[in-house]
Amino acid sequence: MNLPNPSHPSIDLSPNTISIGKYLLDRLHELGVRHMFGIPGDYILGFFKMVEESPIEMVVTTNELGAGYAADAYARINGIGVACVTYAVGAFSLSNAVASAYAEKSPVVIISGAPSLKAIKRNQLLHHMVGEHDTQQGVFEKLTVANTLLKDPLTAFREIDRVLNACLRHKRPVYIELPQDRVHHVPSYPHTPIHENPVSDEDELRESLAETYTMLMVAKSPVIIAGVELSRFKLADLVLQFAEKNGIPIASTLLSKSVIPERHSHYLGVYQAAMGRQSVTKFVESSDCVLMLGAMLTDMDTGIFTHNLDENRVIFATSEVVRIRYHHYRDILLHEFVKGLLTQPLPKYTRALPSEKNPMSQAWQAEVSQKITVRRVFQKVNSLLNGKFRVIADPGDALFGAADLTVNESADFLGSAFYATLGWAVPAAIGAQTAEPDIRPIILVGDGAFQMTGMELGTTRRSGLSPIVIILNNKGYLTERFILEGKFNDIPNWNYHKLPEVIGSGIGFEIRTEGELDLALDASLKNIDSFSILNVHIEADDYSAGLRRLGEGLAKKL
Repeated sequence: MNLPNPSHPSIDLSPNTISIGKYLLDRLHELGVRHMFGIPGDYILGFFKMVEESPIEMVVTTNELGAGYAADAYARINGIGVACVTYAVGAFSLSNAVASAYAEKSPVVIISGAPSLKAIKRNQLLHHMVGEHDTQQGVFEKLTVANTLLKDPLTAFREIDRVLNACLRHKRPVYIELPQDRVHHVPSYPHTPIHENPVSDEDELRESLAETYTMLMVAKSPVIIAGVELSRFKLADLVLQFAEKNGIPIASTLLSKSVIPERHSHYLGVYQAAMGRQSVTKFVESSDCVLMLGAMLTDMDTGIFTHNLDENRVIFATSEVVRIRYHHYRDILLHEFVKGLLTQPLPKYTRALPSEKNPMSQAWQAEVSQKITVRRVFQKVNSLLNGKFRVIADPGDALFGAADLTVNESADFLGSAFYATLGWAVPAAIGAQTAEPDIRPIILVGDGAFQMTGMELGTTRRSGLSPIVIILNNKGYLTERFILEGKFNDIPNWNYHKLPEVIGSGIGFEIRTEGELDLALDASLKNIDSFSILNVHIEADDYSAGLRRLGEGLAKKL
């Protein structure tokens, strides 16, 4: 487990030299934070000014929700992200993004300004306040793995250490509330940063590895399902070594897509049960031993629970529990379990992968006057992917269709693939390209989701970012139409391609044919100084193979 180094040479720990706000900033910088995302407000302005004078850059977004989604994507790539907002009106706007990061295990630090402790002691009715002064902290207690109110100078530094350690250990959000009159407060004593170094229970680790070894020794056709925690805890390379050493095929889940390079000879595809390609599903479910490493059994990853995995054949290992058959080991660190697998003297398995080819892999050739379809959009996008792009997919058909894309490197695909919050992709692309400026985001988003957060493209202008936004414009909420049709699924049709005129940056295209798609993407690839937006008109009854497979699988189940 990669926790921070206990030595922090850039932090001056002598008495009366460092304020609470400065200590927080220095600790974040030591952990690799180079950017924060947020919206200014009076209760947090003092801290914003402190950030401005620090080595960390504040990326001011269009709204707090966008800041949260951006910090989430930044954290998935950088290892930790930060969203910084004002009290109540800012923090509560941010809360849905925090919930998303919690559900999908993304290490985001939430810093919220708060009224001065003096004003709170007087029980004054202050703007933005709702209920008691601790209402906000109570809300975020439910959405984070650790939280603190930095009110006591005697414990403030220690509390910052505790909360940041929890963020890194659990790869989930944490909450820090910073009152106005504590930002520049200097405690009168020195402090040495606290570093936690948890270890596994030796007996549990030994027993779980022995039981795993026994299952694998009698197996003839094992398979690995590589989950999202392998990305969060930087364990993908170790699992790939284990797979190569023993000849074990690897599948990913929708949430963990791209955790394993998808052109690797051992890579099988995305396992989604009935929602996935049937060759992949059959291969995984016919295996006599399934190693689920760092994977979460969510409805999205299991095709709305259409999976058929025998518990007696499954080894399930996450950061929270190792479960083998019906035995539970709760005091094992995931990285120690994975390292233990590499030491096992297992046989070399020889199992051929399915011969069925990915339907997206066929060579692209536009039929210039042919009406554009969802399938052809994804085939065109697939033809572009070469390691210089990162696909960022919004929930819905943009996500389901993107499951079949072939991405090259680790973390070349990001999506809200469990919490499934619409509007995630556009602000997430801001966080992703801020973290890695040389990798351009290709955003796949439905028109309904884009209307929620699409104006966040204005942030790309001030930050010099260049995402390519492909809007699947079918004039409504397609996935909901697929479940239950009704007028409530219809939305107004915007001239999305004209948004550059409003924002004062970027280029836009309106697309109805394959030829127009080709020309627009050619121009977008050359436009490296601003965003490009493609308004792709799709028929209301056109949907991806992934969404079709989901419908067919649910029909069989019901």
